[in-house]
Amino acid sequence: MSQRPRILQMGPLMPALEARLAADYELQRLDTQPDAEAWLAEHGAGIVGMATSAVFGCSAAQIAALPDLKVVSSFGVGLDRIDLPAAAARGIAVGYTPDVLNDCVADLAMALMLDVARGVSAADRFVRRGEWLARRFGVGRRVSGQKLGIVGLGRIGRTIAQRATGFDMPTRYHSRNPVPGVPWAHEPQLLALARWADFLVVITAGGAGTRHLVNAEVLDALGPRGFLVNVSRGSVIDEAALVKALQQGRIAGAGLDVFDREPHVPGELMQLDNVVLLPHIASGTEETRQAMADLTFDNLQAFFTEGRVRASAL
Repeated sequence: MSQRPRILQMGPLMPALEARLAADYELQRLDTQPDAEAWLAEHGAGIVGMATSAVFGCSAAQIAALPDLKVVSSFGVGLDRIDLPAAAARGIAVGYTPDVLNDCVADLAMALMLDVARGVSAADRFVRRGEWLARRFGVGRRVSGQKLGIVGLGRIGRTIAQRATGFDMPTRYHSRNPVPGVPWAHEPQLLALARWADFLVVITAGGAGTRHLVNAEVLDALGPRGFLVNVSRGSVIDEAALVKALQQGRIAGAGLDVFDREPHVPGELMQLDNVVLLPHIASGTEETRQAMADLTFDNLQAFFTEGRVRASAL
């Protein structure tokens, strides 16, 4: 029998990461099983580690089906699909990949602000359709010097705020509690932040506690001159309310990297030129994805050699 720890892989990961896991562990895939629940019931005992991602997560039922599970390592920073209370109750270590993706997510948030305000994607479509031969493209809105409201000032939120200083953007943020030691003003009320902001960037955690945090009332507070950018989780925004606000001109536009039922995107959004739609690529650079893969692997290695993960979610 192999003495290597048995690891369960929940879904596809980067090929190089999968190769490293297969080289060091007895690796098994759950997503390729015809009946995952039956497979877990038969083979779950003896599995001591899990490699998953923010997409595939790990449910309480899956944790219960793995009586020997000791560690979960997740590729990503989103934890809303991992049942942390169930893991904590069992004393299971949970590793994830914070910090290594801050820069690229912040860069993309800035790119979405610039794109939706200046109409970069819309102008590209305009040129490709040959419409420049017949008329001029409309004017956009300036980003530099405009007021930036950030919903959530965690690691990525602080990086976005730092980026915004280069654009001379007055910045405030909303979170449950003020973040100590930062130069940006805390706004305890989300509605007040939305009324103040020209751009409202959402970078708060997903999950039940923030579902539809940005609703019709918040969108109306942002108003017909305000832009919304979401680089967090699709569930944080009431998508139906957003569609109506955009269709009715109650906000100026939106830049979206995430959606409530991704990869399914509401068809109404695809019909609008004042919306930029991206396929959840905020961390999607070679450098960042490699760093995330390295930390996913290192979290497992550290647990089995030192008894704790490198970056703990608990």
